[in-house]
Amino acid sequence: MTEARHAPIVGIAADDVTGATDSVVQFSRAGWSSRLLLGELLPTSAVPGGALAMNSDARALDTASARTATAGAVADLAAAGADRLYLKIDSTMRGSVPAQVAGALDAWQERHPGCFAVVCPAYPAMGRTVDGGLLRVHGEPVEDSPAGHDPVTPVPTSDFSQLLPGTTTISLSGAPEQDAQALREAANGRVVVVNATSDDDLDTLAAALVVAGSMAIPAGSAGLAAAMAVAWTNAGAVRARSESAPTAQGQRIVVVVSSLHDVARAQTNHLRTKLDPTDLRVLQPDAALLDQPDRLAQWTAGELAAPDTLPRIVVVLSPEAPGDTGLRLSGAEIARSLASVVQQTLDSAEVGALVLVGGDGARAVLDASRAQALRITGAIQEGIPVGVVEGGTAAGKIVVTKAGGFGPVHALLDTITELTTTLAQPTEAYS
Repeated sequence: MTEARHAPIVGIAADDVTGATDSVVQFSRAGWSSRLLLGELLPTSAVPGGALAMNSDARALDTASARTATAGAVADLAAAGADRLYLKIDSTMRGSVPAQVAGALDAWQERHPGCFAVVCPAYPAMGRTVDGGLLRVHGEPVEDSPAGHDPVTPVPTSDFSQLLPGTTTISLSGAPEQDAQALREAANGRVVVVNATSDDDLDTLAAALVVAGSMAIPAGSAGLAAAMAVAWTNAGAVRARSESAPTAQGQRIVVVVSSLHDVARAQTNHLRTKLDPTDLRVLQPDAALLDQPDRLAQWTAGELAAPDTLPRIVVVLSPEAPGDTGLRLSGAEIARSLASVVQQTLDSAEVGALVLVGGDGARAVLDASRAQALRITGAIQEGIPVGVVEGGTAAGKIVVTKAGGFGPVHALLDTITELTTTLAQPTEAYS
């Protein structure tokens, strides 16, 4: 039986910043007040018909740390008033997904004893499907996709019996009450995986999850988040909230590419070949500088010696192969080094917008600026949310986030092209 109708507060626990924004923007599109929380809970954040996202940074963590970090994020969301939970996992199952699911269950069951997780990372709009218990990317097994040889969190198999040992994968019938019962039985008190190859399949799953209520934890990518946003809207009578669109603070765009993913590299190279060289400046520190903050700051100062001459697009790019120098820095450590370059750029030149490619880099840049939250206002295109910074030294700046492994080769160029138009017409900025 469905729970009483009311406008819920949805908490989204995500494994990285870009995943958090990619999920919470689905709620913004459906009329919810939507924020990614980065600092202390804002007084206006937890409201009925609101979606709050928190980042656990769990993707690349070891099992114990990922479980603890996810449980902490879920506990914070529950304390903030969340009465529905969405666990955002990677659409290609990269990283510590089993530990994230376990951590979410650990924390949620404190308020909802007997809760269970329903896992479906399918994102058909981006070519991710779950078919017959196998995870596919554009029809191919995930291990044969770029995610299969991701430099940080590779995925060696597409079989959910190995990706989530001990789970059962089921398909749904389209009858919400019957499907909700099937989920409960197949989960057996813990976890069930659901097949989905189309948006209609995700809508079917969302309808069943509404019936299952707060006892069920949907665990998926932005694809299932979009379906849940609509389903929870219809079930809870959420009404659109009027919030002001961001106002551009300048025309310059700083693009930060921290991701080492092959897709991100190809998109960056495409951007560099298509833009007029006079419109583009690339700041790419040598790998040997990444663990030497003073030398890195000195190098950056030299690159920014004439800030007024910086072109309209500045790309801050991680080294091609930092491991070749003998350094063994984590993705998060590389991201923090790039964030220091970004901060010096923001201090030196007028910047209207940031485009953050890669979750580690997005987190590092926002942390360096002491941002409290990102108010999500819309999306430039599928998988590429846009919002405005609240609090900190970058307050009011437009921010676009993008996962490193998403999109066609021209996605980053398209983003820059559209964002350039937005900055020229700030009153129409993705509200």
